[in-house]
Amino acid sequence: MQIHHDIAGLRAALAGDRPVAFVPTMGNLHDGHLALVRQARAAVSEGGLVVASIFVNRLQFAPHEDFDRYPRTLARDAELLEGASCDFVFAPDEREMYPEPQGYKVHPPTELADILEGHFRPGFFIGVCTVVAKLFQIVQPDVAVFGKKDYQQLMVIRRMVDQLAMPIRILAGETERNADGLALSSRNGYLSEQQKQDALLLSRTLKAMIGRWQAGERDLDRIEADAMQALRDAGWAPDYLTLRRRHDLGPAREGEALVALAAARIGQTRLIDNLEF
Repeated sequence: MQIHHDIAGLRAALAGDRPVAFVPTMGNLHDGHLALVRQARAAVSEGGLVVASIFVNRLQFAPHEDFDRYPRTLARDAELLEGASCDFVFAPDEREMYPEPQGYKVHPPTELADILEGHFRPGFFIGVCTVVAKLFQIVQPDVAVFGKKDYQQLMVIRRMVDQLAMPIRILAGETERNADGLALSSRNGYLSEQQKQDALLLSRTLKAMIGRWQAGERDLDRIEADAMQALRDAGWAPDYLTLRRRHDLGPAREGEALVALAAARIGQTRLIDNLEF
């Protein structure tokens, strides 16, 4: 496996006609990331190349968020990626990715990007789309893999690729969970062992919302309000718990494929989760 820190070196290494699968990450990797890398490997078979990027993208962090303390663990990440049959790691610094202020940015449509995560983290998806579009231009992959845990992000990236006619196939990786059912996240490392147990309430609350819907209840406002209150009663600070249509994240409607989504803070750590149904 090769590690490249500059754009020119990576492009030279990827020159040729072998298919390329790409997994963008911010590092501090866990088994969920490695599952995406294995999915990327399967998508291009033994004849193709798998590239993973590790870059903590300042553009998607608000000033009060954890950009400065987000764990940078490149040596460990590289070992994990090599074990997952990754061929190339692209690990640029900020000066390589943004040698001058990034004045050109990708603004996703407000109806998809300014709800849920975008509502509580204004500008987040502008930062995501801008860095992903730039990484796509650098790597020029045939396939890119994104995890379903960041469900809205997956939808935003798919829409960007479609509308900008990028010749890239976007694959979705299933959410990986630990043995207790907690969705794997790089930010889980901020949690104490007790908080990791307490964090299981998030997925349990989503399952309770789904159960009420599947039992025939259709008062979405009540279902969502009760879920929010259940988390508040347990000491959480929830942003949203909601039932939405999978295809456009509009409010749930009977007879359509749905997803339950949540974002809430336990202590100082903000977690997200989702369950399709």
